[in-house]
Amino acid sequence: MLPGLNKLFYNNGYWPEKIISIDQEDVLCWLEDHLYLVTLGPRRDDYRVVEDKFVNAESAMKLSHSAEKCWEAILQKDIMAFGYAFREAFEAQVSMFPNMADDYIRNIIKLYENRVYGWKLSGAGGGGYLILVTDNPIEGAIRIKIRRKVSL
Repeated sequence: MLPGLNKLFYNNGYWPEKIISIDQEDVLCWLEDHLYLVTLGPRRDDYRVVEDKFVNAESAMKLSHSAEKCWEAILQKDIMAFGYAFREAFEAQVSMFPNMADDYIRNIIKLYENRVYGWKLSGAGGGGYLILVTDNPIEGAIRIKIRRKVSL
């Protein structure tokens, strides 16, 4: 919806109270060069992400801290720190919503875990895409393209 790279700040409301946008071409190109999407297919009909959830303040803070580390690593263009924080965010989400990553998802991650710095599921899991952070192209994966601001 928003061009560039965006960090949204929420404070108990539906709409963000603040948005920081980055449109520096070097940062956007760097990010495009290091993210790949692996298709997982559609969700199963019996997929229930919110069943068995374990959401608490501690888990939410872990996810928040991981997101902040991702932001800082992207701005520094530090691939190793970005990958580690990205994976940390994935694990924080899965700790709150264990059904996001079943054996099928874990087995797909195993196919890539020794070739990438980090991974995360798009959306609420159960299907869609596995996002990989890497220095090397992933055969069969989709490269991302970040929408830029349009000048009039």
